[in-house]
Amino acid sequence: MIPFSDEDKLVAKLAKSLALAFGFSLDMAGLISNAAALHDCGKFRVPKYILYKPGHLSPDEFAIMKKHTIWGAKMLSELQGDFKTLAMNISAFHHEKWDGTGYWKYKGNEIPFYCQIVAVCDIYVALCSRRPYKEPWLPNEALNYIKNESGKTFCPAVVSAFQSLFTLDANRNVC
Repeated sequence: MIPFSDEDKLVAKLAKSLALAFGFSLDMAGLISNAAALHDCGKFRVPKYILYKPGHLSPDEFAIMKKHTIWGAKMLSELQGDFKTLAMNISAFHHEKWDGTGYWKYKGNEIPFYCQIVAVCDIYVALCSRRPYKEPWLPNEALNYIKNESGKTFCPAVVSAFQSLFTLDANRNVC
């Protein structure tokens, strides 16, 4: 059994809620959620000195860090069935940006839609989490960042739906 972090679990939970909001079936939303929990599995190959570095990464270190998406997709290629495709794509594409400035320069609808969902959830959780190089953001700060990146980093429709998850319950704090 894979020991998922609390962050991975939260990304998975948010991805499922967002997939359901877009009308994915409960079964498909569950598959997306399970695959989302594996989105960073390729980080097992990233050296710890890079993964836990307290400052900015050098260009060479960042080039290694970017490879976690490819390493994860390769690891997940051993899976079977529809889940294999979902998991591989989410690992490979979760750092792609709507405007094409992501890791591998895919843009817009070149990025599978369920990967666009996971990308927003992943960034939200990352922003609200403590990292060696930053303190956690407040939920409203993370939501404002995501809103400001609509049409650049993130698909506008996904941003709108993501924000509506939080306006349904104004007292909700998922960080």
